[in-house]
Amino acid sequence: MSNLPAPGVYTIDSVHSSVGFVARHLIASKVRGRFSDFGGTITIGDTVADSKVEATVQAASITTDNEMRDGHLKSADFLDLENHPTLTLTSTKLVEKGNDKIEMLADLTIRGVTKTVPFDVEFLGAGAGTAPGVTVAGFEASAEIDRREFNVNFEGVLENGALVVGNKVVIDLTVEASKQD
Repeated sequence: MSNLPAPGVYTIDSVHSSVGFVARHLIASKVRGRFSDFGGTITIGDTVADSKVEATVQAASITTDNEMRDGHLKSADFLDLENHPTLTLTSTKLVEKGNDKIEMLADLTIRGVTKTVPFDVEFLGAGAGTAPGVTVAGFEASAEIDRREFNVNFEGVLENGALVVGNKVVIDLTVEASKQD
């Protein structure tokens, strides 16, 4: 990737980044949510393959803009916040796919269960930040998981057999990270 950011450790800027998800509710709608408390680093190596991503999300910061639903998501039915206060992501392999596209295999840990998940990543670019001597880089990433693989096994079912919450969850990440030059 010719326009790979300069090598170094880039700190994720949580003010200009987002950790979001989408899950189906009943048959008719999708619920969108996000986490507001997260952080991590992106270590850019000489090549994409030499790079690494590490991030931690605080489960208590989940919001879907509905207090009752958020309380349920924090309960043992879903994230089990009391026993598992964090979610983590650690890349294990990064493969350049061309046209600023990268495949990232990452160990994702939810509820104490770690699974390797493939993320589609797009490098959005890099350049000077607003502060002197700061370089910023932008990335977007997405993946789809089956929540049951992480022991998120809530099985609410309606009389007609429809699931209250779908099993597939799409994870959407938009990241701005910066490093001091």
